[in-house]
Amino acid sequence: MQELIEELYHRYLPIREGKLADYIPELAKANPDSFGISLVTAQGQCYEVGDCGRKFTIQSISKPFVYGIALEDFGREEVLRRVGVEPTGDAFNSIIRLDEASKRPYNPMVNAGAIATSNLIAGASPADRLNRLMAVFAAYVGHEVNPDMAVFLSERSTGHRNRAIAHLMLNFRMIGPNVDEILDLYFQQCSLLVTSSDLAWMAATLANGGVNPGSGVRALPRQYVRDLLSVMFTCGLYDFSGEWAYRVGLPAKSGVGGGMLAVAPGRLGIGVYSPLLDERGTSVRAIRVCQELSSRLGLHVFDQTESILSESGS
Repeated sequence: MQELIEELYHRYLPIREGKLADYIPELAKANPDSFGISLVTAQGQCYEVGDCGRKFTIQSISKPFVYGIALEDFGREEVLRRVGVEPTGDAFNSIIRLDEASKRPYNPMVNAGAIATSNLIAGASPADRLNRLMAVFAAYVGHEVNPDMAVFLSERSTGHRNRAIAHLMLNFRMIGPNVDEILDLYFQQCSLLVTSSDLAWMAATLANGGVNPGSGVRALPRQYVRDLLSVMFTCGLYDFSGEWAYRVGLPAKSGVGGGMLAVAPGRLGIGVYSPLLDERGTSVRAIRVCQELSSRLGLHVFDQTESILSESGS
């Protein structure tokens, strides 16, 4: 495993395709040569190469995990009433994909749905809700996590499109009137600092049924792990989700900070960091690495069908 990821690291390090996320000023300061690959098995073995300790902001990779908090706080049916699970085929920041008939965003992976799930985090005050969010992420990664305040303020001051989405949702009664408070929490969750190693532990926790395989701490009730993996598989790469499912076949989530997380259920978690992004806002190197790992290790979820049938004697 270690030899494999070192081979992939050296193969894809020379790639210079893509560009930094310059529409968020702080993200444009990233080093385009940064590159880290981390794998953590469902039993807790860790394999890493490159800039695995370099911190970056989690951005949209936070979305499925905040969705998990909403599920835990309100239950599957209530969350489904507030946020759908249908893929849109549109970009992550689409401003039109709001279902006016059902009064809910289409899914929790697009920005509109993520803002709605941030609104569902329970707490008596904004500080309580932020503390609950950070405590849950700490359970996934095994240590304390905090927002990068410079990135938070940068997103807060330039996030006019997200503000427009939130006010449109308010118009359709999808969220409450405390729009600025909801957006602040959303911007803070996107600004949490992580490493590729952290992403791999988060993915391994989902691969292990919601229990961090290193600490033994449960981060998410088992009954909701399926929900997270399902929406990640169908919606996690936005308008690239179909091709990703076809070529890689793993539940995954990308972020414009350059991170990508992928889950091989029951087997391992993958975390990759490289800030050069394609036109969809997904790390170019991370896509190549995950495609290669899926192919070389037989991780595609439908590659498992034959072995399952063999084990059952069919």
